[in-house]
Amino acid sequence: MSKDLKDKTLNELEQIVAALGRRKYLAEYVFHFIHVEAAQEISQITPLSKAFRNQLVEQGYYISRLDVLDKLTDKDGTVKYVFAIGDDGRIETVLLLDDTRRTLCVSTQVGCAMGCLFCATGRIEFCRNLTAGQIVDQVNTVQADCGRISNVVYMGMGEPLANYAAVVKSLGILNHPKGKNIGARHITISTCGLTPAIRNLASEDVRPRLAISLNAPTDALRTQLMPINTRYPIADLIAAVRFYQYRTHQRVTFEYVMIKGLNDATSHAKILVKLCDGLACNVNLIEHNPYPGCEFAGSSAARIREFASVLEDAGIETTVRFRMGRGIRAACGQLGADWLDGQTS
Repeated sequence: MSKDLKDKTLNELEQIVAALGRRKYLAEYVFHFIHVEAAQEISQITPLSKAFRNQLVEQGYYISRLDVLDKLTDKDGTVKYVFAIGDDGRIETVLLLDDTRRTLCVSTQVGCAMGCLFCATGRIEFCRNLTAGQIVDQVNTVQADCGRISNVVYMGMGEPLANYAAVVKSLGILNHPKGKNIGARHITISTCGLTPAIRNLASEDVRPRLAISLNAPTDALRTQLMPINTRYPIADLIAAVRFYQYRTHQRVTFEYVMIKGLNDATSHAKILVKLCDGLACNVNLIEHNPYPGCEFAGSSAARIREFASVLEDAGIETTVRFRMGRGIRAACGQLGADWLDGQTS
């Protein structure tokens, strides 16, 4: 069992404190100092007696910390952090600024096993899952550097629902009122469509907003772009979305990467309208962002507008997502792109 205190929920900390013969309420100090005061060492949790702090250290407990390898800032204000993950490689985390809102895009895995063709991360070999502590620490580190994070989106490197236990645990830590207290409505999980996990997520205590990386309205085309569709075809995915919506009463977002000459025809938009029928949903249209070795090109602005007009005419709320962070390869689908052509971030 991990001895990393950052990887523990408040309930788990209470169990640890009790097992060491201390009063359970002391766990709240540990949780608060790690997730609000950004304590880096057990010695910094000053409400605890020195004897208890020494006891925790002697028992092998510690507070983990991600190492920042690099920090890059785009002219549009987007900031990309590159973190070292031990000997297993690195991850990237992106801070998006919009007026007073600070949205952090966190990673959940080192590499990704999903293999989506339009995504640079999909070309990086999957190494391992991140722990809940490592997911949470992306928020801790960036918040300490740039100010309070108001929104968290699980849209970075990796497939969040393929690391289900750690992701759900991190949700509970980030959402807890005695910690960062980030509301569930300010947290979004994006998935390529792991339908059993979507159904499970609907029953969790913390129910984030759900975003589905769809990218094609037919099975043939989606399978071409996203291998996961062979396991969980569109009909199964939509059924899982309906179940999630039934249980949570939340609007769902469909993300659709616009690829020139492949999935951007008016006929595709009309099929997408039918898929959305009966769902409380909105659609985010995202111009494909290039990366080394990718054969695709993004749809033109005119084509995206025409596609969007079909959806809007059908009453579907549609947003064209801005290309924030493209100058530092921090835009959607670009995380890890610097590693594909041998550059270092």
